[in-house]
Amino acid sequence: WRLREEHSAGLKPEGGGWKHDVSVPISRIADFIDEATTAVEAFHPGCRVSCFGHVGDGNLHYDIIPGVGEDIPAFIARWKEGSQIVHDVVAKYNGSISAEHGLGRLKTEEVKRYKSPLEIQTMAAIRKAIDPQRIMNPAVLF
Repeated sequence: WRLREEHSAGLKPEGGGWKHDVSVPISRIADFIDEATTAVEAFHPGCRVSCFGHVGDGNLHYDIIPGVGEDIPAFIARWKEGSQIVHDVVAKYNGSISAEHGLGRLKTEEVKRYKSPLEIQTMAAIRKAIDPQRIMNPAVLF
C-alpha cells in the first residue's frame, strides 16, 4: 500500500508529467500498456512511462514523465498532443479517458472527441437533472 500511496509523490522530483486516469477492459490492460507506450515513445523519444493503479477493475494511472535531463517546460508543452495519443489507444480498446477522477476541466472538451452525440446529450441531461443550478463544479462538464 505504501508503494501505491506514495507513487505520485515519488514522481514529483521528476519535474512534472502527462498524467492520465484511464480505464480499459481488464483483459486488454497489457495490450493497452504495450501499444500506448510504443506510441508515446515514438512521439516523444526519451520519455518514461509510469503506469500503476487498480488493475483489478481496469483503472490505470498512466503517467509519462520527461527523460533524464530533459527541458521540463518543453516537455509539458507537448502534453495535449501526447495525451491525445494515449486517449486514442484507450478508445481503441473501448476504454474510458476518465476513470475514478471524472472528466474535470481538462477533459470536458476532449470527451467530445470520444463520445457519440447521444452519449454527450445523455451526460448533459444527467448533469442538468442532478444539478440544474450548476452549483457543483460550474465550469465542468458542458
